[in-house]
Amino acid sequence: MEKLWEKTINSNEIYNGRVFKITCDDVELADGYKTKREVVHHSGGVVIAAEKDNKILMVKQFRYPTQEVLYELPAGKLDKNNEDVLSAAKRELEEETGFIANKWESLGYIWTSPGFCTEKLYLFKANALKFKGQHLDEGEILDSISIEKEKVFQMIKTGEINDSKTISAIMRAFQL
Repeated sequence: MEKLWEKTINSNEIYNGRVFKITCDDVELADGYKTKREVVHHSGGVVIAAEKDNKILMVKQFRYPTQEVLYELPAGKLDKNNEDVLSAAKRELEEETGFIANKWESLGYIWTSPGFCTEKLYLFKANALKFKGQHLDEGEILDSISIEKEKVFQMIKTGEINDSKTISAIMRAFQL
């Protein structure tokens, strides 16, 4: 008998907001045990490791849940209407940094917190950059910066960069 499965018996929506919704699901495990699973449903997003002149384009922004300013790669949510992931990556890179890229490479995807969340982030590497002009979304406040690649690696090692999506994309893009 395959033991690595769970069957949803019932799903109750607890919350439905602008960024995600939450359900509390009754499930049956492979051994017959019944339990509950709380799930955060998220549309997913994109993360872009963009490199120009041996520098990595980054953003600095205050993140309310952590109450800290974080260094991150440009990133953003997918529209709920099944937005194409490459189109979303192009949109987010331009919005947050002002750059467009002529060369794109998919780096696969990561699950951010698969124990309770459906958020799937698609990672990209972007090169051959040209500045077009930054245009942030309403309510989006951040600084777009570029940091020497070796300095970014050092910032990861010392814990100055702690954002998991950023670390994952940098690791895949630059094979540390």
